[in-house]
Amino acid sequence: MGERRAESTRRRTREFEAFVAGAGGRLLHAATLLTAELPEDNPDARRLLTDALAHTYAAWDRLRGEDPYSRTRQDLAVRFARAAWRRHRAGGGVLCRLTPRERLVLVLRLYEGVTEEQTAAQLGLPVERVREICHRAVATVHTPQARPPAARTAPAEAL
Repeated sequence: MGERRAESTRRRTREFEAFVAGAGGRLLHAATLLTAELPEDNPDARRLLTDALAHTYAAWDRLRGEDPYSRTRQDLAVRFARAAWRRHRAGGGVLCRLTPRERLVLVLRLYEGVTEEQTAAQLGLPVERVREICHRAVATVHTPQARPPAARTAPAEAL
């Protein structure tokens, strides 16, 4: 019986490693967008993804035909939403001007391609509210950010 369990554990581990190898990069990018961190400096995104992947691994045998990517993405979104109040600081990422809720809706809708209905159900919001948040987030991202005035340089003669 011990050998059978060991083989089952090895199979489970191989399957999960293959899943992470295929989906880990995209999930990390989604987590980085959510946390509004820079891709090269994203400890919060890595922590968020690690927790979501650990939860997926723990439930691996109970997925029974459920898409592990969708399950992990949903867990990632829920974990982000629960802890978003800690992540509202500007991290310098491309979505840093958005609120955590706007980032979550924008990433789910546009980056992950989740339907408005699924996003609304997952976040417990009406579909119209998800649509409104998404439109506002897109408008914010497309609005040029105000730049500080350029520093004045002294004329060459004065140097």
